[in-house]
Amino acid sequence: MQTIVSKSQFKPRALEYLRKVEQEKKPLTITHAGKPVVKVVPIKEKDEDEKLLKELRNSVLWYGDIVSPVGIDDWEALK
Repeated sequence: MQTIVSKSQFKPRALEYLRKVEQEKKPLTITHAGKPVVKVVPIKEKDEDEKLLKELRNSVLWYGDIVSPVGIDDWEALK
């Protein structure tokens, strides 16, 4: 869950909040007059993205032409 703080709370403890975002890998929202104005998010490591892509590699199935109409003989539900 993300942390929400006002500008006045953030200003004197900015480094503390930034360290928290870095360590916990969770976003921080800074508000002004109760409305969100800034969102601080941790940067994803390149390794995390590569790991995810590696897991997804070869997981896509190819079904050929998916936009052409299907003939009545091909509909299993109608049989």
